[in-house]
Amino acid sequence: MIVDPVILLAFLPAALALNLTPGADMMFCLGQGLRAGPRAAVAASAGIALGGVFHAAIAGLGLSALIAAMPGALDVIRWIGVAYLLYLAVQALRSAPVTTAMARQVQPRAAHRAFLQGLVVNLTNPKVILFVLAFVPQFVDPSRGAVPGQFLIYGVVLSLGGFAVNGAVGVFAAGAAGRMAGNLHLARLLGWISAGIFTALALRLALVQKG
Repeated sequence: MIVDPVILLAFLPAALALNLTPGADMMFCLGQGLRAGPRAAVAASAGIALGGVFHAAIAGLGLSALIAAMPGALDVIRWIGVAYLLYLAVQALRSAPVTTAMARQVQPRAAHRAFLQGLVVNLTNPKVILFVLAFVPQFVDPSRGAVPGQFLIYGVVLSLGGFAVNGAVGVFAAGAAGRMAGNLHLARLLGWISAGIFTALALRLALVQKG
C-alpha cells in the first residue's frame, strides 16, 4: 500500500476536524443552498471537493510549491477569486425570487452552475494551496515512494470528508429556504443573505495575509 495504514488512521480524525471547522467552503455551500436549493448545494460541494483533489495532485507534483514561491502569482489568483465572488453576489441580488414550481425547472441548470462555481472558487483561493502544502506533507512518508500518489490519496480523503460536511450544511440551508418558498419577501431576503455571504467571502479573500 502506498500510504501507511497507521498514518492514514491518524490522518482521518485530523481531516474530519478540519472539515467540521466552519470556513469559506462551508459558507459558500450554505449560500448556494439558500439561493438555489439542495441539488445546487451538493453540486457546489462536489466542485469544491474536486478542486481540493486538484490542489493535492499539483502539490504532490511540486507545482503548488512553485506557485507558493511566486507571491505575484498568488496575488493574481487571489484577486480573480475576489472578482468572481463579487460577481456571484451581484447575480444573487439580480436573480428573481424563485417559486417552488420554478425551482423544479431550474434545479438541473442551477446544479451544473453551482458545481462549476464551487470548482472555480476553490481553485482561485490561494489559502487552499498553502493549506495543502502545510498540512498534507506532515503525513507523507517519502521512504515509501510515490509521493504524488500519497498526496493524492490524502487529498481525496480530505475532499470526501469536506464534500459530506459542506453538502450537508448546504442541504440543511436549502431545507430552511424551501419552507419559505412562495413568499416573495422572504425569497428576496434570502437573495440578500446569499449576496452578503458571497461578499463577505470576497472581503475575506481580499484581506488574506500571505503566510
